[in-house]
Amino acid sequence: MGRQHRAQEPQSWGPRSPQGSEPPPDARPAPQQGPPPNSSYQGGTTPPPKKQRRVFLWLFLALQIAFLIWVITGAASGSGTPAECRGRTGDALKLCEDASDVGTTIGVGLIIALWAAADVILGFTYVVYRLATRRTR
Repeated sequence: MGRQHRAQEPQSWGPRSPQGSEPPPDARPAPQQGPPPNSSYQGGTTPPPKKQRRVFLWLFLALQIAFLIWVITGAASGSGTPAECRGRTGDALKLCEDASDVGTTIGVGLIIALWAAADVILGFTYVVYRLATRRTR
């Protein structure tokens, strides 16, 4: 085997000597202060950062309030004796009221399912938006 196939010699653990291309750390120039020379901003200080708009947060909260109102009104609409059950007595009245309560329960359940689906869709939309607009570091 030739020289090219041999393992490298072990290096010592002592301080390394500079290899020539990189200047010592204390010889580096200090970073520039202030805006870059080609900047369009002419003031002496940096402009204040823009206030972040929270459009998604307010849209999300408005949707939550709308669904909450819808659930409350849907559940309240099932209280009392329905108009279709008036004039009935005994078991027929009990059966009519129970059927009305089941219908109200199914309706409120569908509203809650739609509410959950809307929240999931908004959540995924928000995650995609945040990933698309994030700054690279």
